[in-house]
Amino acid sequence: MQRTFLHSKIHRAVVTDAQLNYEGSLTVDSNLLAAANMSELELVSIVNINNGERFETYLIPGESGSGVICLNGAAARKAQIGDKLIVMTYCSLDAEELLEHKPTIVIVDDQNKIKSITDKVIAGKVF
Repeated sequence: MQRTFLHSKIHRAVVTDAQLNYEGSLTVDSNLLAAANMSELELVSIVNINNGERFETYLIPGESGSGVICLNGAAARKAQIGDKLIVMTYCSLDAEELLEHKPTIVIVDDQNKIKSITDKVIAGKVF
């Protein structure tokens, strides 16, 4: 039996832009995508820390080192520039695969630069 688990997460990414009149997606700095083991066109779940919105879209790579986090299309209605997001991907694993599974968690600063990368989810940790 396969079950769904966290695969990767970019934690507290700051929205830098929103383009309503664009094909729906989330543009993310390519450096962050690589660090988080995320791929172009991959499905992502997004949580807006500021307003509690939860939604899904897909990824588009942005300019490397730019810090871009841009909501495109209808997703642009779900956040404002400056809001903090959690961007997550998931994977399906069986019981044997789960024994070796470690998620990739990328924690960023207010300029969307990498502060740390871990495979630990710590309950109650305040950032």
